[in-house]
Amino acid sequence: MAYGTGGAGRSGGLDSAAVKAAYRRWAGVYDAAFGLVSALARRRAVALANRLPGERVLEVGVGTGLALPHYGPGKSVVGVDLSREMLRKARERVERGRLSHVLGLFEMDAQAMGFADSSFDVAVAMFTASVVPDARALFAEMMRVVRPGGYLVFVNHFRAEGGPRLWVERAMAPAARLLGWHPDFGREELADPAVARPEIVEACPPLGLFTLLAYRRPEAP
Repeated sequence: MAYGTGGAGRSGGLDSAAVKAAYRRWAGVYDAAFGLVSALARRRAVALANRLPGERVLEVGVGTGLALPHYGPGKSVVGVDLSREMLRKARERVERGRLSHVLGLFEMDAQAMGFADSSFDVAVAMFTASVVPDARALFAEMMRVVRPGGYLVFVNHFRAEGGPRLWVERAMAPAARLLGWHPDFGREELADPAVARPEIVEACPPLGLFTLLAYRRPEAP
């Protein structure tokens, strides 16, 4: 199977500079502003990563490291993020919590990571897909660094199919550059459903606002 960008990714006003600028603003208040509402979905994604086979876990868009204390003792975790300010908070969390299972935190573009092919057993991206300029490129890069038979785990807000929430998301869309994420991000922007179908699709609290997706990289022929 081919997991290229397929032309469906969009910038929507977001580029690496916009993301860095947005999360420079968010770094100091991110945990208080977003940590609580995202906590249950984040825990669910990490719990799935803990159950999946393999020791080597990559967390893409590790942010301030909110999820890092929750990985199991059998996992060795590496995290990457584009925001230096968010990574500073994550490193403080690792040091404060003596999280020995966290092997390293690196400033890195999620769409072009400096890891060899098949370096990890599981790659997890929590609330990251709607942040990057091109989600299909993110998907392809995560697929590259995960071994055949390994898993990609996403948890994210995805655009509503209709109703008042869809109107609100579309109305917020022009503010994507300021927010640092796409309010009207659709699942088809992450992966072409004709090419890659998730093995797990699960609505997450609160109120199904977030969705958990898990894809398995095909075994080598």
